[in-house]
Amino acid sequence: MSGQVILTTFYLSASVEGVTRRSLSTVRYLTTKITYLRTMATECEAWLNSNPVEADDLSDSFLSGEEENGLNSRKIDNEINGNWISAPTSSIHEARLKAKAKRRLRKNSSRDSGRGDSLSDNGDVVRGLIVSPTSPKGKLLDRRSRLGKGRGQPKKGGAGGKGVWGTPGEVYDLDEVDVRDPNYDEDQENCVYETVVLPLDEESFEKTVTPIVQEYFEHGDSNEVAELLEGLNLGSMRSDVPMLAVSLALEAKASHRELTSRLLSDLCGRVLTRTDVESSFDKLLRELPDLVLDTPDAPQLVGQFIARAVGDNILSKSYIEGYKGRVDCEHARAALDRAAVLLKMCRGGLRIDNLWGSGGGQRPVTQLIKEVNLLLKEYLLSGDTVEAERCLRELEVPHFHHEFVYEAIIMVLESKGDRTLQMILKLLKSLWVSSVLTVDQMRRGYERVYMDIADINIDVPCAYSLLEQFVEKSYNAGVINKNLRDLCPCRGRKRFVSEGDGGRLKLESY
Repeated sequence: MSGQVILTTFYLSASVEGVTRRSLSTVRYLTTKITYLRTMATECEAWLNSNPVEADDLSDSFLSGEEENGLNSRKIDNEINGNWISAPTSSIHEARLKAKAKRRLRKNSSRDSGRGDSLSDNGDVVRGLIVSPTSPKGKLLDRRSRLGKGRGQPKKGGAGGKGVWGTPGEVYDLDEVDVRDPNYDEDQENCVYETVVLPLDEESFEKTVTPIVQEYFEHGDSNEVAELLEGLNLGSMRSDVPMLAVSLALEAKASHRELTSRLLSDLCGRVLTRTDVESSFDKLLRELPDLVLDTPDAPQLVGQFIARAVGDNILSKSYIEGYKGRVDCEHARAALDRAAVLLKMCRGGLRIDNLWGSGGGQRPVTQLIKEVNLLLKEYLLSGDTVEAERCLRELEVPHFHHEFVYEAIIMVLESKGDRTLQMILKLLKSLWVSSVLTVDQMRRGYERVYMDIADINIDVPCAYSLLEQFVEKSYNAGVINKNLRDLCPCRGRKRFVSEGDGGRLKLESY
């Protein structure tokens, strides 16, 4: 007790001496506290001098067997109700055993909290109780340290780099190779590891390259196709790339064939060589008898591919000359003749680079309008609705079919006689039945004429009456519905109003 008071007094004195910037009231308070503690220390020291206490009574450690026997033989007095009486030795011994067991439990509580220790009636420690693992007091769920230290919280990295993961931003060096390691191999230090891609066989080649070409028909980016092919180990199958692309294009549209010719031109020199292209066309000529079964006009199309390849300088000009007198297949002979004719026409001014034409989405609007007008004029001369439908499909502009309807109605309004009206109505009816012209495209074509009828009437004075007549017949033929017919504008007659208008003319109503 005296040592603790003196130590506290020492700490307070040191704190008072170290204060330099505290207020005067705080210093006075601490001085009063120090004086009080010193007085208490003096009184405690005087009391201890007058009432000495044995060292055994101050000890809190466990007693050995000899000490316990000595204490048992000593006479111990106890105070009951203010009277000093002699207590029995057995009761004192039991009390000491209980106290010792309690001290032991308190000391080991942090380490043995999950063991379920208990105290029996006679003071013995009972360890038969086992706590369930799912209990919060179980050993498995106890977050406290097994060494009895800490509160079970995770460690934190300090400024000195001590911690679980080290300080933030710390860079670890590479592990040095141990030469004395029995698994050490000196040759492994000079090894260079590379990813090996196995060459494609015929089956895997078709499964891998076919989706690439079909996706190219949608996006038209030859650079992406080249990058994908460069990532593959084509090996001996490299010369089959042009053959596969042309075979897929034979069954596709004209715009896809144009994209295929561009693809072959872009791949040559980057992924393919001129030798690969020549070898591929040689295989195509040999496979023509089988290709004709699926595509009857395959010889003419292959001939056009050959002519386009020669025009793009990916085939030598002497390629066709090398087959003279050596062709036995009639389909191959037809393909080479077609290519030779196209190359001769190219010398006369034919643009071989635009042999297939361009897709509808890639053409300018003015060019599409010209082709639509040519289609309608050819139809008025021939009267063949099947041919007109085929030509309209080959334009590959289903989103632009409203222009076809618009130009057809304008041609009716600008014509003389009833023949053009009947033929155009027959064509629209045929295209409507075959679903080439959709409801939306038909409606937009008629509405565009309704909006421009005022300007058309300047060049065609009877445009209103002709339009009303054509719209009524279109409704009777089932080409348009009643709502679209009712939207047709009509021009009222100019007339004088009888009385009350001052002789003014009424405005036209549309």
